[in-house]
Amino acid sequence: MPRDSTKTRARLEVEAERLFADVGIWQVRVREIVAAAHQRNASAVTYHFGSREGLLERILAHHGEPIDAHRGQLLAGLEGEASTRSVVDALVAPMVACFDNDRGRRYLRIVAQLADRFADWRHIPADLAAPNLSRALDLLENRPEHLSGAVRRERLVAMMQLMTSSLAERARILDGGASPVLDARHYQKNLADMLVGLLEAPAAAA
Repeated sequence: MPRDSTKTRARLEVEAERLFADVGIWQVRVREIVAAAHQRNASAVTYHFGSREGLLERILAHHGEPIDAHRGQLLAGLEGEASTRSVVDALVAPMVACFDNDRGRRYLRIVAQLADRFADWRHIPADLAAPNLSRALDLLENRPEHLSGAVRRERLVAMMQLMTSSLAERARILDGGASPVLDARHYQKNLADMLVGLLEAPAAAA
């Protein structure tokens, strides 16, 4: 492998991340990624990552691993009786921290495009495994007890969709240079409030 392969992979990853966020994961063409990374070899993505999907997985892992580690720190010490709010806070806080830099904001905009995969969260590929995310979702899927398992699962997926779409929209606003309605502290609190409300809302009588 050429001596500059590490730098080439890094350039491809950064440019793909930018284009996936701005244009769309499946809308951007592989050749556009190659051109943006200033690579002459049209097969550079295939050579270094195997495929567009392989490149996407690398981007997700690059961000997802430290996020899940942060999530694990927040979950440490929480037991099965932990409040729904404390578990939701552990989900939200590491994602909100991504607002602090360009690449983090792009990651949030990419993740929201994968909402159709959220229902299959128990079958994440081994190289993308996020054990602390799985632990948090396991805790949330078992509550509130008075709801049926089917309803709880439906709400859990909806919660993930709401969380990621809200994060992505705020990231888009920040990247566009506009000022969001809520400051960072109030945004994080309000997002957690909404997610807890979604999960714990009483069911209407049949």
